[in-house]
Amino acid sequence: MKTRVPIGDFSRATHLSIKTLRHYHEIGLLEPSDIDPDTGYRYYSEQQLPDAQIIRRLRGLQMPIADIKAVLATSSADTRNGIIVAHLDRLESELAGTRTAVTELRALLDRPQLTVVVSHRTVPATAAIAIDELVDHRTIVPWWQGALAELQAVTGAQALRVTGPPGGIYDSAIFQHGHGRARVYIPVDGTPRAAGRAAPDQIPQAELAVLLHQGSLATVDLTYSQLAGYAHKHEISIDGPLREHYLTGYLDTRDPSLWQTEIGWPIFRLDS
Repeated sequence: MKTRVPIGDFSRATHLSIKTLRHYHEIGLLEPSDIDPDTGYRYYSEQQLPDAQIIRRLRGLQMPIADIKAVLATSSADTRNGIIVAHLDRLESELAGTRTAVTELRALLDRPQLTVVVSHRTVPATAAIAIDELVDHRTIVPWWQGALAELQAVTGAQALRVTGPPGGIYDSAIFQHGHGRARVYIPVDGTPRAAGRAAPDQIPQAELAVLLHQGSLATVDLTYSQLAGYAHKHEISIDGPLREHYLTGYLDTRDPSLWQTEIGWPIFRLDS
C-alpha cells in the first residue's frame, strides 16, 4: 500500500515550506500524489521525498525551474549531469563577474584623490586604415579587440608604415542608447587598400581635452567621469564623439595592467 504523507509532515521532512510546496504544485514542478476531493488537502508519497530534496538543493543553486523539470524528467544520468554541470558553469561565470565587480568597487572606494592633469590638444586630420561599424555597447569590447587585430593584420600584409598609435572614435549614442557607430583605426602613411572590413579613411581633426588612463579599460569610466567633470566645470564641453588613443594597448600586450590610453573629450578651445 502506498504511503500517504500529509503536506505538513512532508514539509517538515523536506524543509520546504507549505507555501513553497503549494507553489511547486501550481507550476507543475512537484505535484501531490493525492488530493482529497472534499477538502483539497494535499498528500505526497514517500517516493517523492528524494525528488523534493533534489529540488530544494537545485533551487538553492538558483537553477531555473525548467532545468529542474528536465533533471527530474530524464532517466539518463549523462543528460542529468550535463544539465547540472552547465548550470554550475554559469554560476562560476557569474561568481567571477561578481568578484571582479567587488574588486573594482573596493578599488574605487579606496582610490586616493589625485590631482587630475588634463591637457588641451588639437588633433590634426590623419590618414588611416579603419573599421567603421554600428556596434552594441554590450559587445563593444570583443568587437574592439577583433577590429584592432584585423587592422594590424592588414597593415602588416600591405607593408604600411604606421605613423601613430591606434585609436578609436565612439559616438555618444553607444553609451546613451546602447547602440551607435564606432570607428577603430591605425594611422598609416601611403595608400592603404580596402581589405575585409578595413578601408582607407581620413580621421577628422578634433579639439580635445585629454587625460591619460592607466591600466584596464574596465575602469575607463572613471577617467571619462573626471574628463566630463573638468570639461563642464570649465564650460568647454561640446557634443561630439569620444576619442581614445591606445599608446600601449591590446596590440602591444595582453596584460591590461600595462595599458596606457589617452581619453579625449570634445571641447571648444578657449586657449587656442
